[in-house]
Amino acid sequence: MINVFRMLNPLNILWLGVFLILIRVGYIGRLPDNAEFTFVEPFARLLIPVAYEHVFTPVGNLFVAGVLVFIQSLWLNQIINKYNLLGKPTFLPALMYITISGLFVPFLTLSPPLICNFLVLWMIDKLFSFYRDGSANTTAYDLGMIVAMGTLIYFPYIYMFLAVLIGLVIFRTFNWREWMAVLMGFITIFFFLAVFYFWNNRIDQFYTIWLPLGSSFPSQINFNYYHYLVLIPVILIFILAFFRIRQNFFKSYVQMRKSFQLLAFIFLIALLSFYVKENFRLSHFMLCAVPAAIIFAYYFLYANKRWFYESLYFLLLICIIYFQIAPL
Repeated sequence: MINVFRMLNPLNILWLGVFLILIRVGYIGRLPDNAEFTFVEPFARLLIPVAYEHVFTPVGNLFVAGVLVFIQSLWLNQIINKYNLLGKPTFLPALMYITISGLFVPFLTLSPPLICNFLVLWMIDKLFSFYRDGSANTTAYDLGMIVAMGTLIYFPYIYMFLAVLIGLVIFRTFNWREWMAVLMGFITIFFFLAVFYFWNNRIDQFYTIWLPLGSSFPSQINFNYYHYLVLIPVILIFILAFFRIRQNFFKSYVQMRKSFQLLAFIFLIALLSFYVKENFRLSHFMLCAVPAAIIFAYYFLYANKRWFYESLYFLLLICIIYFQIAPL
């Protein structure tokens, strides 16, 4: 199974579709009666003057989410191969992304973090290009705007601003113009939002957008431990991938080393930024799927014992499908 996706074969696109359906088919019997989808944060709701929250039926919601995941997986695969991040052309990043996107039931339906993953991919593509750019002012400005657009959709995305700054530190020598370009790109989007607030006589409420940034980090998170046993093979793959990357780290070329450092920061930022949502949902961690898929792909591409890595991936698939079918 894994060996098939190790090769960059166009037929693997069909197999990706099969896996996408396989990973989601168990949830069809447990679809809710209603499916609500919120595309933007409440403070940006003025920008979309039509009702759209219930435009999709539960089946339609699941189908559209699956199509978006499929497109994102192919885009991710194209980015990784374009920059030769894994050292070999492969379809594993796409497979791993589709797999991780089915890890929890909230990942299977439309959500703001799922939409934001398009921006994560766009951002990563531009960040990786820093290594080759002679002048990155325009790219930096674009990245600031991307972070701002993601913030309108899902407020915790604002912390990706740190990922952009870290990318500048990793890939570029210090240039204050590039740092200012990032800030100006971010401000541009919110300047137009402020104008829109002013036109609607709500400028006095504009400051409330930033209040969640002052939220305290929770001391504990409550969840059902039984249903999160699916994380056992995930954690095991992460550990094995860490040692595999560490083993080959200094043998890799410079761009690969810097790229994996950046991906680690993006993963941590996405993981910890949930706290700004008072009642965050598990779908938040879909933001971690892109860097996690790349890390997983690296392990499965360079793992040696076929019986072990094939069995490990099969165990992960079984856990994902079982916990979709198992009653809450």
